[in-house]
Amino acid sequence: MKRGALLALRLRLWLALCVLATALPLAAFAQPAAPAPAAPATSAEAPAPRIGVVTMQPGTVFFERFGHDAIVVIDPLSGEATSYNFGYFDPSEDDFISRFVRGDMMYYLVALPLQQDLSYYDETGRGASVQWLDLRPDQARALAADLAERAKPENARYHYDYYTANCATMVRDTVDKALDGGLQSQLSGRSRGNTYRSESVRLASPAPWMWLGFDVGLGPFADQPLSRWQEAFVPMRLADALRQARNSDGRPLVQSEQELLPHRIDPEPKEFARRWWPWLLCGLVIAAGILALRSRPRLLAGLALPFWLLCAIAGSLLVFLWGFSTHYAAWANRNLLLLSPLAVLLLPGAIALLRRRAPGRMFRVVLWLLAVQAVAALVLHWLSLQAQYNVQWIVLLLPVHVALAWVLGRRPHLSETRH
Repeated sequence: MKRGALLALRLRLWLALCVLATALPLAAFAQPAAPAPAAPATSAEAPAPRIGVVTMQPGTVFFERFGHDAIVVIDPLSGEATSYNFGYFDPSEDDFISRFVRGDMMYYLVALPLQQDLSYYDETGRGASVQWLDLRPDQARALAADLAERAKPENARYHYDYYTANCATMVRDTVDKALDGGLQSQLSGRSRGNTYRSESVRLASPAPWMWLGFDVGLGPFADQPLSRWQEAFVPMRLADALRQARNSDGRPLVQSEQELLPHRIDPEPKEFARRWWPWLLCGLVIAAGILALRSRPRLLAGLALPFWLLCAIAGSLLVFLWGFSTHYAAWANRNLLLLSPLAVLLLPGAIALLRRRAPGRMFRVVLWLLAVQAVAALVLHWLSLQAQYNVQWIVLLLPVHVALAWVLGRRPHLSETRH
């Protein structure tokens, strides 16, 4: 009996607890609600990165003569400075040499820490400075995002061109895109009269072989007057243009400038006037020497042979650049009239004279043909149908070609070949 009463008591307690549990509000058993996660900040609310254009001064190696450019982006949260450098190429590519010769070079945009990028310039003594740009936050974010996307391996390659798609023009175009075309609109209508040729010869002047190659190898394309926009293919010219530009709100685009590395080697070459009369004087002196040797055709042929060989080699190279490459700056080069590949036909005649033999009729024909071509170069320069600044080469080589034709283009007497 006691046992049954005890069991009944336990049942009553269990029922009472059940009733009590159902009677209490559910909130009494609920855990405190976790706070809702904050909505992620939109791109418009994110802090804007700091954008700068880094200009590296010219170096001493031939591909460093024009200077260099990069864009630096400073992350607003981490403070990390990333350099976006458009000047990388891979010489280990299978067809690198052939693409280089044809003018079909591929370059890369590479993102790397700024200090790592600057280390090379510091080691070689090249100065570097940065221009911090005054961009709106949305423009700075868009520019940084664009560079990060383009630096991905699948997007990094671009077709390089010495004048229209190099490290400086890629930086220029990137800044212009962030400004919705505002930079190009400010620079396109202004010119200081510089040309691709004048800038190339100026910057290459410390290396005579380099400026010689530019001056001889460039055609009429290189002599068009450049706007400030086109002139910005030179990094230092781009830096000058940025100093004069305005941002989208009408304020100076360059907020401040800062030197990153001192320049410890020879500075950028200054502009200089190119005079043609020393070249004319030199040509007349050489022509006078040729006339003075008219009684010694064998000696004259020995002196002329390397000149004709040089003309043939240089002319063949100009033909290749015009007809078989995409180096359009070298197309339609009128120096072909002065450095003709036809000069190779004179070599057998020169060798015959060296052997005290009279050259054939073809020798005399080609000699006069080269002289006529040189005169044609002068006429075309006077007419200025399509300007090419090669007057110095005309006044140097025209007297030489005419004098050689006058002396050696005549039928030589047997007595004249015995000297």
